[in-house]
Amino acid sequence: MAPEFGTPTDLVLRSLLFAPGNRAEVLLKLPRSAPSAAVIDLEDAVPPDRKAEARTVTHEVAPALIGDVRLFVRVSATHTDHFATDVTDGLPPGLTGVVVPKLESIAAVDAASAALDAAGHPDLPIVAGLETVAGVVDARTVTTHPRVQWCYFGAEDYVADLGGVRTAANHEVATARAQVAQAARLGGIQAIDMVVIDFGDDERFQREATEARHLGFSGKLCIHPAQVPLAPGPCSGRLPMNSRGPLR
Repeated sequence: MAPEFGTPTDLVLRSLLFAPGNRAEVLLKLPRSAPSAAVIDLEDAVPPDRKAEARTVTHEVAPALIGDVRLFVRVSATHTDHFATDVTDGLPPGLTGVVVPKLESIAAVDAASAALDAAGHPDLPIVAGLETVAGVVDARTVTTHPRVQWCYFGAEDYVADLGGVRTAANHEVATARAQVAQAARLGGIQAIDMVVIDFGDDERFQREATEARHLGFSGKLCIHPAQVPLAPGPCSGRLPMNSRGPLR
């Protein structure tokens, strides 16, 4: 039996599980670990020469997934050559929302929103990726946009943009991580914490999940099914539910 899904604004994202859009055999396994939601990735996980294939695969597998898991698609960033085609050709019916990476300003969200409207997706909410220096510094302008219903902090791209060095201790992302959580609270939306690239390091994932919960994040990005059950549980304080109503 298909799960009873609430409206997007009722959805608490404890675990957001990503898989490459060109890997049909992997995508079809997404519901097995029962994540809060799954993401078909058309961005970082897909080589440039496989983008068109990934869009086709997305349409092929989506009908089999949508009845079993809340499904999102991550498109390419708005400033890239792939964004427009991802929006027009890579978003099948029945999605819960769309993940737009590397958003840095209200103008970028406006551009993404206009592209979604023009492609026939006026009611599709956005998960905003805050993963550049500009995106983190101006995070509040993104999180308060009415089209944005969730956001996430992307530590790997943020540190690369900063010109820093990524470490397991996370000192280099401590300030940015807190800024994203604060901006999400001010915007009345949920924030999802950064990925742990080493999916075999359960100790690190659990440590970061605890930190994320303490900072006010609702959940964690996941890149392997084994990470899903390690994602943050409910906070002892206020549940980080979205305070906005549905899109109008």
